[in-house]
Amino acid sequence: MTDEASNRPEARAPRGFADRRGRDLTAERRIVARVSEVYERWGFEALETPAFEYADALGKFLPDADRPNEGVFALQDDDDQWMALRYDHTAPLARFAAQNWETLPKPFRRYAYGPVWRNEKPGPGRFREFWQCDADTVGSDRPEADAEIIAMGCEGLRAAGLAAGQAVIRVSNRKLFDGLFDAGGITDPIQRLTALRAVDKYDRLGVEGVRLLLGEGRLDESGDYTKGANLPASVIGAIEAFLASAETSGLSRAGVLDAVSGAALGAAGEEALKELAAIDRALTAMGVSQDDVRFDPTIVRGLEYYTGAVFEAELLLDTKDEKGRAVRFGSIGGGGRYDDLVSRFTGQSTPATGFSFGVSRLASALRAAGRGAEDATRGPVVAIVFSEDDMQHYLDAVSELRAAGIPAELYLGRAGMKAQMKYADRRGAPAAVILGGDEIAAGQVTIKDLDAGRARAAAIADNDAWKAERPGQQTVARDQLVAVVRSIIE
Repeated sequence: MTDEASNRPEARAPRGFADRRGRDLTAERRIVARVSEVYERWGFEALETPAFEYADALGKFLPDADRPNEGVFALQDDDDQWMALRYDHTAPLARFAAQNWETLPKPFRRYAYGPVWRNEKPGPGRFREFWQCDADTVGSDRPEADAEIIAMGCEGLRAAGLAAGQAVIRVSNRKLFDGLFDAGGITDPIQRLTALRAVDKYDRLGVEGVRLLLGEGRLDESGDYTKGANLPASVIGAIEAFLASAETSGLSRAGVLDAVSGAALGAAGEEALKELAAIDRALTAMGVSQDDVRFDPTIVRGLEYYTGAVFEAELLLDTKDEKGRAVRFGSIGGGGRYDDLVSRFTGQSTPATGFSFGVSRLASALRAAGRGAEDATRGPVVAIVFSEDDMQHYLDAVSELRAAGIPAELYLGRAGMKAQMKYADRRGAPAAVILGGDEIAAGQVTIKDLDAGRARAAAIADNDAWKAERPGQQTVARDQLVAVVRSIIE
């Protein structure tokens, strides 16, 4: 190996970051466009905040004494202040609202979309850069504001391509567990947080696994030991009884509230039940079905973030990987009420609620469910080049197509006709324009309908028959170029 070759950089993308081509970009842009239209129809204003925020503004990841890069990508500004790429769209909204509160209409309703970055260990389906789409209401403490966000989330998921029964939004309220802790005398915030993390694993570990994590701890199958919350036996029993009462499959939203109302929930829990009842009334008034939105008291997402209602969108579609094996995407979005986030900047309580879903994750889920055909990138019409002497004719053809609003490309490589046709096929071109010497002399153009050709060729087994029939190919007068190509595309 020469010194020059050994010094060449290796062509590689950073771990957790992905290159995306036409199909993936088309899918994500379609989702964003359709969901944005829903948000605007519901009266939400678009807002774009910078990719970078000062690290202390992100809230979840405050700067430490050295480098605040736990969970975020951070760098130091020229004035020695730490900046970090945004972790989500909610913390920048809180900063924007606090900075502009006096001039904003209140409540302030905004939606946002774009990439977010997380400095976490990447894995299958887990990236360090991905797109999210959010909608939030800042300045309303009414349960109806939560209900509106939930209902709009349902409509947004439907607009993104999920039919009825293919997703469900599960709703609960963090105050239910606050009430259980209050009634049991648990005041240590770390102990509460550890207990909530245990409950968050309920769907995966079941009641026995959660019981161990609420107590001293649990040894998993790999031999790793997870330290527990060390709650008193009486509190563990109360949480178990609550989880048992929360096994409410098949019940209406009101039926779920009735089922858990007998638990020792304390004042905070009773307040949660009232808020959930108000959310149910508003959802029912807006025509949101019991199947689209269900109450699930075991939902505890956003452990250090949410203060009241919480919601999680779960994909119900059957999905498979590239090898045809069943995979479970689970959560594709969520949100809730976060009444303390803006107050970090202002010192004044400012209620807020919002919903966010992963655009990249939803696009991947739809593709895994066999719904990616509509996202196949449609390439331009390709004009074949035969002779340098006839270049003016080729340029005129693509110019006419472009002027008519039809994407068109002149082949600018140096390959022969067979390779050019293969190129057009790989580009996903709907048609190829052929202007050979005979066509030019006769004032004609040959147009090959590549889609029709593929379909008809697949049904013709004999090569001679295929050559004789020339599937999908027609020769027309030169002035019919645009009309014929448009008919093929449409």
